[in-house]
Order: sequence, then structure tokens, then C-alpha cells
Amino acid sequence: MSVEVLYFAWVRERIGLPREKVQTDAATVADLIAELVAREDRYALAFADLASLRVALDQELSSFDAPLAGVREVAFFPPMTGG
Repeated sequence: MSVEVLYFAWVRERIGLPREKVQTDAATVADLIAELVAREDRYALAFADLASLRVALDQELSSFDAPLAGVREVAFFPPMTGG
């Protein structure tokens, strides 16, 4: 399947891209991360600490064990703070 992957804030800075189209066989978000980390060191650096990351699937906050079936967009970003 093909998904649009978006990167925000320091995740974008570490990877060097704001977004990319990814062909994947991943069943879950965690599987997708494993595929990305295996690509290059910059992905490994960006995903080194999952506790400091959040994920949204089709613009809905989600978890790393969420299935990717039917998902068109995956976004990774640091936790938000409000004020």
C-alpha cells in the first residue's frame, strides 16, 4: 500500500523532508517506523525515542500499535503544549 507520511517540527528537521509518499507492507504504525528506521540513519535518529513522538492517522491522534489498513496519511510530531 501507499501512504503519505508527514513529518513536523524536529522530526522534519532530522529526516530532512516535510512529507513523502511511502510504499509499505506495514500492518501497524510500529511496523512502518521499523521500515523507515531500516532505510537510513536519519530515520533512526528521528525515531530513536518514541516516547517523545505522537502519531496521527488521517488527522486523528492514534497509537503506535494502530493498524494501517485503509489509512491514507500518517503524521509524526512531538507532543503539543498549549497555552
